[in-house]
Amino acid sequence: MIVLHRRAGKTTAILNHHQRAALDDAWETRRLKFLLPDASDSHIARLLKRRVYWHVMPSYHQCKVTGAWDTLKEISRVVPGAKPNESDLKVDYPNGNRVQLVGADDPDRLRGPGLSGLSLDEYSQIRSNAFSEVLSKALADHLGWAIFSGTIKGTDQLYSLYETAKDDSEWFSLWQNIDVSLATEAGATIEALRRALDDDRKLVKRGQMGQAEFDQEWYLSPEAAIKGAFYGDQLKDLRDKGQICRVPHDPSLPVNTDWDLGVDAMAIWFTQSTRSGEVRVIDYHEDIGGGLDGCVKVLRGQSGEAESDTRRRSYTYGEHWAPHDIETREISSGLTRRQTARSMGINFKVTPKLSVDEGISAVQLFLSRCWFDETNTKDGLEALRHYKRTYNQRLDQFTATPVHDWASHAADAFRGRAVRERQKRNRPKKRPEANMAYTAFS
Repeated sequence: MIVLHRRAGKTTAILNHHQRAALDDAWETRRLKFLLPDASDSHIARLLKRRVYWHVMPSYHQCKVTGAWDTLKEISRVVPGAKPNESDLKVDYPNGNRVQLVGADDPDRLRGPGLSGLSLDEYSQIRSNAFSEVLSKALADHLGWAIFSGTIKGTDQLYSLYETAKDDSEWFSLWQNIDVSLATEAGATIEALRRALDDDRKLVKRGQMGQAEFDQEWYLSPEAAIKGAFYGDQLKDLRDKGQICRVPHDPSLPVNTDWDLGVDAMAIWFTQSTRSGEVRVIDYHEDIGGGLDGCVKVLRGQSGEAESDTRRRSYTYGEHWAPHDIETREISSGLTRRQTARSMGINFKVTPKLSVDEGISAVQLFLSRCWFDETNTKDGLEALRHYKRTYNQRLDQFTATPVHDWASHAADAFRGRAVRERQKRNRPKKRPEANMAYTAFS
């Protein structure tokens, strides 16, 4: 677990580590014998064959634009017989081993190879279940190791994992801000960082950079908000007020669900509402690959193949809500998803249509009434924190358009919950029949 300030050289160090592991059989042999002290030499020899090491970044595009691929090509040039492959972003070494850069845009595409080592760069921006559901299994065959690295963005999943790992003897954990680097390292790069830090301080004084951004990038401040986040202020306010806490399921209240039915992933929020207007967000589930059938199993408290958590949800349900595209007919069956769900025992209602901008505004107003279970909705909360505006580099400003990434499914499903609450509150109230004599007298 490596949490370092911006420009600390994380990617370069990790790629060198991958290459060392790919070339150094003695190092890998010591590691494997430590993990398998009773294994025979022939067993260890089998594990050493055709080793693959992956460096995973949030997207395929980032593998190139961040310079990671250029770095891997550069450090591999000193290895006689190393063959870089530009189209696959991989280097094959003469001993049959490989180091490859991979994007985490679609976690399902990461299934397949057995890995001897794995790194997840800028883990804050990688979908959390990419490791738990897919990549952790890829390490099984070779007893591979994993590195999680990046610069935190508030109390995100990288921060949370560090908090878990720092006191665990099975982990190596490093947390290093800019002051530690300047005090303990030397050289041209450190002098450049010292100058960059001073320059950024001047930008803060001139108002050209926010203090929160400065503290986040250089000093790893977990309180700094994610730039362009739609709900950053509201979620920070909820945490400050203690509304992200333990929220137990109340058996006397029905549980309503709000869905996003994506092609690659589905998201479900579980809420209970009180007469006072308080909304208890007690659970969240996101499914990759299981489809509608897998999600229905989750609602029934069954464990589907695609489900990584093993919670048994024994809820009494009220209403199930889905976006308008649930009425779209599937080519293969000729049925709408709504009809398919009905055949499985789930009767969906259709969430009222509202523009994305209006829906986001509805969420911003709605959040103050919500209480989130910090454990069961952890993944959903992380997605809401990271749901952000698109940045226009040419204009040097954020637009109103949301970024479509791993956070979108949870955010879209929660927007549906806020929209129907807004519609309910804006619905004209039925006026009781007037007493004509009393009305005339008034």
